[in-house]
Amino acid sequence: MSDITIHPTAIVDDGATLGAGTRVWHWVHISAGATIGERCSFGQNVYVGNDVLIGNNVKVQNNVSIYDAVTLEDDVFCGPSMVFTNVNNPRSHVVRKHEYRRTIVRRGASIGANATIVCGHEIGEYAFIGAGAVVTRDVPAYALMAGTPARRIGWMCACGERLPDQIDVHCCPACGQRYEIGGNHCTPLGADTE
Repeated sequence: MSDITIHPTAIVDDGATLGAGTRVWHWVHISAGATIGERCSFGQNVYVGNDVLIGNNVKVQNNVSIYDAVTLEDDVFCGPSMVFTNVNNPRSHVVRKHEYRRTIVRRGASIGANATIVCGHEIGEYAFIGAGAVVTRDVPAYALMAGTPARRIGWMCACGERLPDQIDVHCCPACGQRYEIGGNHCTPLGADTE
């Protein structure tokens, strides 16, 4: 494992795959079947299950559990103590491992501290889930979601800035990226050259 940092208190089970430049900090447990890309960071007290696929440059903050049936694409950010689930109707006396529902978090999405992602949903690329939100349905790309249950309250630029409310074409005030917004979609058009 080239230039991988694993803290002495961390447990990385035999069989887990970690990409170059990945950092695993205090009291992390990465299960044997996990596949993790390059340049990822796992903060204190993180758990990664067996049936988990994590892309490159993913940042997972303290106290996050990434259970089986979760996929995080490149450049995903998971805020402190956010939660993934993998069973919709858990009971301690009923085994439901065969009923796990897949959750996919697309490239560049950010999930805020203490948010909950109910299993079986897709979070679109560059979506932004606000702190404490509870996601109970699919989230469109670039959507800004907040509340319980989470609802779309705006749109976010890929650079992480909220897009201003305008008609038709929206331009990011920070980076100049332009977006066409209509209905329940947000599509990048290219940088503003004016």
